[in-house]
Amino acid sequence: MTPGKTRVGMVGGGGPANFFGAPHRRGILMDNSAELAAGALRSDAEGSIAAARELYFTRGYPDWQSMIRSEALLPAGERIDYVTIVTPNDAHFGPALAAAQAGFGVLCEKPLTTTLEEAMTLHKAVVAHKTPFVTAYTYTGFPMVMLARELARGGEIGTIRKVESWYPQGWLASRIEADNQKQAAWRVDPAKAGASGCGGDIGTHAYEFVRFTTGLPALRVSARLKSFVGGRALDDDFTVLAELPDGVIATITASQVTIGAQNDNGFRIIGTKGTLEWSITDHCNLKHYTGGQPLKIYRLGGEYSYFPAAIKPYIRVPSGHPEGFHEALANLHRTLEWTIRGRRGETVPTPYAHPGIDDGVAGMAFIEAAVESSSREGAWVDVPVV
Repeated sequence: MTPGKTRVGMVGGGGPANFFGAPHRRGILMDNSAELAAGALRSDAEGSIAAARELYFTRGYPDWQSMIRSEALLPAGERIDYVTIVTPNDAHFGPALAAAQAGFGVLCEKPLTTTLEEAMTLHKAVVAHKTPFVTAYTYTGFPMVMLARELARGGEIGTIRKVESWYPQGWLASRIEADNQKQAAWRVDPAKAGASGCGGDIGTHAYEFVRFTTGLPALRVSARLKSFVGGRALDDDFTVLAELPDGVIATITASQVTIGAQNDNGFRIIGTKGTLEWSITDHCNLKHYTGGQPLKIYRLGGEYSYFPAAIKPYIRVPSGHPEGFHEALANLHRTLEWTIRGRRGETVPTPYAHPGIDDGVAGMAFIEAAVESSSREGAWVDVPVV
């Protein structure tokens, strides 16, 4: 019998102000191997069911509790295989925990939760239930970021000395939340966003670049979180100096008040023999600098023979064509799907090591330490070991 499509449930993402629901739906459907099976898409019951119908989900539910409970009662060949969570931060923990306990895989937006305590509780459940889990650090799905990981960890630039990672935006340079801009409103609200605004929203992406490409976690941090726009309870600018193992240092910066920036995130990995550099503004190219040698550029749109076998299954288009944000997000869904299919005994490519529950928890530990450091005028604070 030919295996059927992977059935996906979605929590959140059905409202007119929710940006991330649509990219996730595109990512789920991109490879024609998965379907939108169940949705609890809005916070009001009637709107949730209506949104599921309008967006062509097979089944709509009034809330995530009833979705997970009802799906768990369906036969194995009908119920969902995993849940995608695209709500504001304060609504990640509940559905992620319930899904893990019910035996469903989880793909959860970042930051994982609003507190480290919640993240640790979720981690215990995921481990106990052996839950397939992906934390949606989308940019790790770009093939050139994956290639940078292989080269850095493979010693191509020698011993790593320093990592620089950055993520500037400019959309919160004025107090647009005062005009009821919903995407802004919840991000500057501690009750919904957590202890850090800019840091939790995009600073975690910059930190994950460090962890993902080098495998090196932050041991302690000195941070300055600042609210440049008056009236905000949370930071809109985030600057961290971090010490990593073996004397490696990292600078991790993020800002939402950098006028003119358009998600200009990227990283630079500096080693004893060379440097690797990538930026989303030039996302099809990975630069490799070696002392005294011409610049080497790995091109996504060029010959693919130099890509490791672990990455090739994640490249969809022929040579000479670009792949971007939606493909990167689809790669995270692909990793979770292949993990689930592989556990069922289906023949699939080996899933890549995209961020999982450990990475989500590490992001929360990093944010907690950064917030404490900033409250102490940049004092060095140890990052909790998780």
